[in-house]
Amino acid sequence: MNNLTTVITTLEAGIFVITINRPEKLNALNAEVIRELGLAIAEVYTNDNIAAAIVTGAGPKAFVAGADIAEFTSLDGSSGKNLAQLGQQLVFNKIEQCPKPIVAAVNGFALGGGCELAMACHFRYASTNAKFGQPEVNLGLVPGYGGTQRLTQLVGKGRALELMMTGNIISADEALAMGLVNKVCPSEGLMEAVKATLNTIAGKAPLAVAKVIDLVNTACYHPAKGLQMEIDAFGALFESDDLKEGASAFLEKRKPNFKGR
Repeated sequence: MNNLTTVITTLEAGIFVITINRPEKLNALNAEVIRELGLAIAEVYTNDNIAAAIVTGAGPKAFVAGADIAEFTSLDGSSGKNLAQLGQQLVFNKIEQCPKPIVAAVNGFALGGGCELAMACHFRYASTNAKFGQPEVNLGLVPGYGGTQRLTQLVGKGRALELMMTGNIISADEALAMGLVNKVCPSEGLMEAVKATLNTIAGKAPLAVAKVIDLVNTACYHPAKGLQMEIDAFGALFESDDLKEGASAFLEKRKPNFKGR
């Protein structure tokens, strides 16, 4: 994807790294970043050579330090709503619903829209210098890219309300303790840690991994449907070649060779 200007993408050994590249602006989100992130996420869906993706930020200071506030001054109610809706449709919901794992490597500030971008990913690893927060109340706003919903799912109602009403910024260790991130790593080892986990996932059956993502999202948003969907998915996977291969490999005491079929 050589035609992007605010996002850099690389593909190596099945892992697609998406780097937001505005370090001079602490990788703040603007309309162009959202558009290009949308294109990069679409590539994850359609490129069969991509098994998983990592979202990160350029430079040592920030994952994404928030939205580009300069763009807000010209918005009214209708255009503000459209901004949030377009971002969720193109990027945030697409990440969350992607059948391939997408992990956030949070290397610095993840504030406002940056925290929301990290939370849209399937899970998050953070560097020791990472900072998280939803400080939109300081601007007279609420989170607009799914933050009220995803933060509540991840850390619980009380902690989510406190973070969003105070606008407080928390450390990586605090984020780990409350379940906002899965692991905290030294900065120099962050990407390697994420890649190691994705390589582990890459050895599993792709159809089953995709179903896990779908079912966990259902548990979050449509819990009444979740148990029946799990039953249906469990049965459907018995029709897959990967199930037959996985069972045979287990019985034959060898490593399975999954094909995603």
